[in-house]
Amino acid sequence: MTIQVGDRLPDGVLTEYVEAEQPGCSAGPNNFNVSELVKGKRIVIFGLPGAFTPTCSAKHVPGYVTHYEKFRAKGVDEIWCISVNDAFVMHAWGKDQKAEGKVRMMADGNGDYTRSLGLEQDLRARNMGLRSQRYAMLVEDGVVKKLKVEQPGKFEVSSAEAMLAEL
Repeated sequence: MTIQVGDRLPDGVLTEYVEAEQPGCSAGPNNFNVSELVKGKRIVIFGLPGAFTPTCSAKHVPGYVTHYEKFRAKGVDEIWCISVNDAFVMHAWGKDQKAEGKVRMMADGNGDYTRSLGLEQDLRARNMGLRSQRYAMLVEDGVVKKLKVEQPGKFEVSSAEAMLAEL
């Protein structure tokens, strides 16, 4: 069942590549419990089918990077990009997209978290496996306040501009 507005995000783990060792994090891939990361925060989360794919790289991530300051001005603490890719790929893609310090590139390597949200899609016919649908949500203290899920092949309601208009 797909997560809905008013639902609490499910417990789960996402992985983020940390460039340099810091308190509580070693350099390299680190697993984070979602329920701990969202406590007391207002977060925009967007999901997409895959790193380095055309629409994701040309439009989806760049919009959130470009409008980072506008989100902060509207009270958003963090922006996350979730994709069914490993942490190494997400890290390389984040560098390519100049997302560091703006968008947290959160890896869902096995797609477990995406499935727990009910937002997976089967792209095996295109030899891409099970991936995420394209979506954006606003989460406040772990509760979904807004959720926009794209129709297959579309990029209309999950863009940074569309989410900013919702805030």
